[in-house]
Order: sequence, then C-alpha cells, then structure tokens
Amino acid sequence: MARRGSGRVKHIPQRMCIACRESADKRSLVRIVRTDAGVQVDPSGKMPGRGAYLHARQECWTRALEINAIPRALRTQLTPADRQRLEAYAEQLAEQARTN
Repeated sequence: MARRGSGRVKHIPQRMCIACRESADKRSLVRIVRTDAGVQVDPSGKMPGRGAYLHARQECWTRALEINAIPRALRTQLTPADRQRLEAYAEQLAEQARTN
C-alpha cells in the first residue's frame, strides 16, 4: 500500500477479474458497464450503471465471453452488437500487446 505524507497508509481499491478471478488494483483493470444503450467498455471507470472488471489481457476477455461471465456479472443478456463490440475491444488489446 502507498503511504501518504502523514505516515498513514492510503487505501488502494481492489477488484476481481470476472474471467480469471484474480484480484488486482482497480486502476489496472478495465471496467465494463451495463447501460441503457447496452454493454460498453468504460475506460474512465466513471460511467453510471452496473459494472464488472476484466484484466487488459485478451485471454481474460475471450474467456469471459466463452463462459458467459459478462452477462452473469452484469445481470443482462448480450446482444449480438454488444458481443461484437466486446470482441473488437479484445482484439484491440491483442494488437496492442503484439506491438509492445
């Protein structure tokens, strides 16, 4: 944990990836959220609505889609458009990993 100037320990929020079930710092995970417009990626972590967290790794996104972890966590059904949007984001993560 990080320390503040006064010597007190600063609280770092922890969240669990819905695919691999590993806990991590909230800021290191990607939030997805259920909105009136459907399921969306929330990079800022500030959108209103029911949210769930995934690691920024393609394996976690692929697994979450395979085992239906996203609809279960968000308590909704994924539309084909939602699924396509999430698969595209997972592919984008894989592309970023290949270039780094």
